[in-house]
Amino acid sequence: MFKTLYKKCLNLAAHKSSNFFLGVVSFVESSFFPIPPDVMIIPMVIAKKKNYLKIFLIASIFSVLGGIFGYMLGAIFLDTAMNIIEFYGYEKKVVSIKNNLSQGEGFLAWLSILFLAGFTPLPYKAFTIASGLIGFNILVFMIVSLISRSLRFFLISYLSYKFGDLFSEFMEKYGSKWFTFLGLLIILIFFIMLIILKFNA
Repeated sequence: MFKTLYKKCLNLAAHKSSNFFLGVVSFVESSFFPIPPDVMIIPMVIAKKKNYLKIFLIASIFSVLGGIFGYMLGAIFLDTAMNIIEFYGYEKKVVSIKNNLSQGEGFLAWLSILFLAGFTPLPYKAFTIASGLIGFNILVFMIVSLISRSLRFFLISYLSYKFGDLFSEFMEKYGSKWFTFLGLLIILIFFIMLIILKFNA
């Protein structure tokens, strides 16, 4: 099933209405669809390099909108939300975070997880739904989603624009590891800055 969906997304990247389909895929991927927009972004940018910023913006905006839809899904349709969370194997983690948040703890932990989910190969959709399920602050959710998704898709678009097929080959071999490492590095820098600010306060 995943291979079929993957191939269909690749075919949509070559469609004359590829921008429209990129928006659709970016939206649904943030709430339930298993194939990430990267599959379309890379070949679209390679084919139309001068449009790399437009492609990045379409993916980012519709991904965040899809994330908000996922959040609402988690907040309103609790049973459906838990079924999706269980499918990705995060039910225990979500319950634990929800309990911590209810006790005034775990905010920074979920903030970090949400950023990593938006930036790395983690299933972002599971965490958009979980954010609504646990009642995470929706404004913070939107800001973190916008930062993480925009940063991810800008890097993919820009590097596809700059290196073309070389970057495509690199992503196939090392993309998951590279984005995970970079995401963890950003989180580490964030926490170091928090510690420095606390010492200077």
